[in-house]
Amino acid sequence: MEDLSVQYRGHATEVDVREPKLAWINKSSLKNSKQLAYQLQFAKSIKDLKSGVFLWDSNWQSDASSINVKYKGPALQALTNYVWRVRVKDNRGNVSGWSVPNKFSTGVLSKTDWKGAKWITDEKLADSLKNPLPTDGEKDKANFANQLPLFRKTFKTEKKIRNANMAIAGLGHFELLINGSKIGDHFLDAGWTNYSKEAQYVGFDVTDALKKGDNAIGVMLGNGFYFVPPMKGRYRKTKTMFDLPKLICVLKIEYTDGSVEEIFSDESWKTAKGPITFSSIYGGEDYDARLEQKNWAKPNFDGSQWKSVLITDGPPKLIAQQQEPLKVFETFEAKKLADINPQTSSFDLSQNFSGIIAIKLKGNAGDTVRIYPAELINKDFTVNQRASGRPYYFQYILKGKGSETWQPRFSYYGFRYLEVRNMPKDGGKPVQIVELKGLHTRNAAPKTGSFSSSNQLYNQTYKLIDWAIKSNMASVLTDCPHREKLGWLEQVHLMGNSVNANYHIAPMLNKAMADMRASQLSSGLVPETAPEFVFFKWGGDIFRDSPEWGSSAIIVPWYSYQWYGDDQVLKDNYQMMVNYLSYLQAESVDYINYKGLSDWYDLGPNPPGVSQLTPKGVTATAMWYYDLTLMCKIAAHLGKTDDVQKYQAIAEKVRSAFNAKFFDAQTKQYATGSQAANAMAVFMDLVNKADRQAVINNLVKDIEARNNSLTAGDIGYRYVLRVLQEAGRSDVINKMNNRSDVPGYGYQIAKGATALTESWAALPTVSNNHLMLGHLMEWFYSGLAGISQAEGSVAFQQIEINPQLVPSVNQAEASFKSPYGEIKSAWVKDGKSFTLNVEVPFGCDAKVILPSGDATMDGETINNSKSGIKIGSGQYTFTVAEK
Repeated sequence: MEDLSVQYRGHATEVDVREPKLAWINKSSLKNSKQLAYQLQFAKSIKDLKSGVFLWDSNWQSDASSINVKYKGPALQALTNYVWRVRVKDNRGNVSGWSVPNKFSTGVLSKTDWKGAKWITDEKLADSLKNPLPTDGEKDKANFANQLPLFRKTFKTEKKIRNANMAIAGLGHFELLINGSKIGDHFLDAGWTNYSKEAQYVGFDVTDALKKGDNAIGVMLGNGFYFVPPMKGRYRKTKTMFDLPKLICVLKIEYTDGSVEEIFSDESWKTAKGPITFSSIYGGEDYDARLEQKNWAKPNFDGSQWKSVLITDGPPKLIAQQQEPLKVFETFEAKKLADINPQTSSFDLSQNFSGIIAIKLKGNAGDTVRIYPAELINKDFTVNQRASGRPYYFQYILKGKGSETWQPRFSYYGFRYLEVRNMPKDGGKPVQIVELKGLHTRNAAPKTGSFSSSNQLYNQTYKLIDWAIKSNMASVLTDCPHREKLGWLEQVHLMGNSVNANYHIAPMLNKAMADMRASQLSSGLVPETAPEFVFFKWGGDIFRDSPEWGSSAIIVPWYSYQWYGDDQVLKDNYQMMVNYLSYLQAESVDYINYKGLSDWYDLGPNPPGVSQLTPKGVTATAMWYYDLTLMCKIAAHLGKTDDVQKYQAIAEKVRSAFNAKFFDAQTKQYATGSQAANAMAVFMDLVNKADRQAVINNLVKDIEARNNSLTAGDIGYRYVLRVLQEAGRSDVINKMNNRSDVPGYGYQIAKGATALTESWAALPTVSNNHLMLGHLMEWFYSGLAGISQAEGSVAFQQIEINPQLVPSVNQAEASFKSPYGEIKSAWVKDGKSFTLNVEVPFGCDAKVILPSGDATMDGETINNSKSGIKIGSGQYTFTVAEK
């Protein structure tokens, strides 16, 4: 066994449920292997586990499940470490050895576990300035920036420590230090939420950080979305001001003699201003090293000049950080492009990515270096922040003591280029830049997929889209890593399959669903962004109420269930779905919904924006119908038969109204006959069976009439690809995308893009690192490589391998680590010879569909049926000799 996990995470440190769900991946070299039974053992330490001192032994359970297995042992305790292991029996009577133990820690299991912990701060924001949901275009009431605070607490431990765990919420973000050392390798803890309703805390196992005797806790706080400083001269997208930074925490120390001690945030803590003089999630960060207080987080520091903290209040609910934390991943070396003037130079990091800079420098006290990051660069080598939010910069003031290193803590940006301005104090000697790097930061969701082919443009496109995915995986799935950083919801369901093919995103999806629940209005509306940090009024309500966005409330729980097999997401979000469907019906006119943006950023005669080719009502109503059909499946799965009948009846009325309003029975076109309109009608099954092929033919005709180029945008393009693939027309997909002469992926690459751009034409006037148009990624896996889930399966237990062969590709391979294990498909076509290597995970079955011709499996002749060849787990080689 491998990849043991608790609540979808391999190293969970804040499990906040009493019956966590467990999973593991079985492996075997034997084909057609199935698990028949498992045994679990839990203990409080590796030593206890090995010596047989168990908290719980499940004994043998006759159960084939290896995912979503509930813990059923004695009640887990808050802020406690546990270890567990598993072994299994297979269908041949073999008993595996014990797995490598997996360690996890519980978080806060009930509100009472916080006990004496209080929210503490160094200053409070005036009530007149608090503004948790500002409207776009709202005028400032003030102009100031806060200097970020430090907090410390000292204490003694006199006995030998067995375990120590801490839960801490720092708003908007925090870094935790114990005895002078940073705890963990996270960036921007904790994730941003709707702070009016809830905030996340993060759990840490700090056993190794404590020592017998004197100890000190230190906390640095950042602003994040909790407080966006109203400072002129720095960029802001939103003007959100919930309050000034604050924290709450509890440290539980368990000694070897069984006694427990707890340390809480309370009046005994001390605070002082730190060296971060400005920090904004939108505007950058300034650091004055002259204000550093050496060893401030160590126990022997003299904090007599620090002041007492203020007791304050915080969000009404604290929840565990369920998504993976952000961390630093790739590092990019800066290469000088030019000296713009004696004080200013520009650098190229070779890749557009989300992240921060790291700098090493030497100079005199008071010397300043200011770094402007940007996606684009002007002809004179100055950086171009026009479309990514300006001005944004990082600034460092030297303390003048030898070599100094720095990297920002509480802000990030999307960039490739750097403009470094050297500003020595009093016109002195320029600061020496010893080293300059870019650090890519993203959500630490584990990589689960890979793709490559003989087509280099497709390999480049894979990388292009992947960088946009990575750059927009934060604590929410953002649209862009600079200008907005908002959780626009349409991409969660439209790009979900593409992201899921590459990364394990169950924890991130759970976070997205929680954000939607917390953001849903009493009317039932799910805003287009969640968490909602700005009330968009420009253009009426088109940027707040669009069914193509809000429908994530229904589609994402269903997709998550299909991908990961846990129907708890359907139960947890059912009321949200009911409320949203009621809202959609209330806002409809004769069962047509005209709300929203329609096919955002499609390719029309004008600059991209609101849909140009597909009229309002088409995409919104089609999405509403899709919601209703999914709701029927969800209600049926949950045994809600009355709701099934209710939503079926509404769906039929919507379907009839849609066809009456938009379908031309003579031309077999929907609305304007746009690619988006026809494709969505087919995908959502709104087309009458007798007309289905004619509508697909019209879709193909439109593409061919445009010299095989695309027009669909953010909403429609995924469905264009899905309909074409399912109709067996991957040849059309290939003609559309295997080129660089018209707007599309190849065009962006030809223009120099290294991450997917907001517009098909890679316009310099919009974002050049944007997630929303990356739908071809899904086709790479399910089309070219041919890996998809069989109809009716969940968690990929039943698989279909059906590679789509196209003229420009003679080799393709992909792997995808499903909840049950790795699925692989790798094929080569050489003339009339076709070879396919397949790997099916333990406990899974697959159907393999081959090109026509004489076929073998592992060297043995087989019947190459059009309905496919059924196989069990294991590795297989198929060959086909075309006639």
